[in-house]
Amino acid sequence: MYKGVKRIFDFLLALVLIVIFAIPMIIVAICIKIEDGGPVIYKSKRIGKGLKEFNVYKFRSMKTSREELHSNLTHEQMVTKVGKVIRKTSLDELPQLFNIIKGEMSFIGPRPWIPDYYEWFTSEQKRRVDVLPGISGLAQVRGRNGIDIFTKINYDLQYVDNISFKLDLKLVFETIKTVFSKDDAEISEQGIKEEINELKAQTVNGNANTYKEVV
Repeated sequence: MYKGVKRIFDFLLALVLIVIFAIPMIIVAICIKIEDGGPVIYKSKRIGKGLKEFNVYKFRSMKTSREELHSNLTHEQMVTKVGKVIRKTSLDELPQLFNIIKGEMSFIGPRPWIPDYYEWFTSEQKRRVDVLPGISGLAQVRGRNGIDIFTKINYDLQYVDNISFKLDLKLVFETIKTVFSKDDAEISEQGIKEEINELKAQTVNGNANTYKEVV
């Protein structure tokens, strides 16, 4: 029953927050445009509930010029000056309020990952898409990118099996704390490749990591 009520809460809260953060979002958009003239919004294909693909929205935080994209700059060097600020404060995630309005995401749930991950998931691991993906989730407040891919998945499955208003409320407050931490919530392209390779290895070796109680 809570899953149905949760959707109503998500929709109403997203509407309220869009109004509250309208001016900050406009300011961020202007700053991004002034810095290099590139697009304000970054769209990326992700997998949502029931393995349905959708575009997740974020404020762009990476450089876009052709010369820079084909240079040997590190992931950190590719982040714009504005990008560093909005990543640090998680302001880059604000456009996902519109994903919530569209019913593609929730405030709390497993983070939506790119399609490449799912090719190598076991049937058990695919259960992480039994609920709407979230802006934040159990894995994000318990380690962000400081934990390995299998621990992240275990946290996600733990959430799927224990979803409740009490848990969501707890994770909202824990998310607020992590916003002010020093850790970068973003994972680099190299980090993504390494995680996918770990998933490939479990499939090739026939040694799938199983769900474990991690909370």
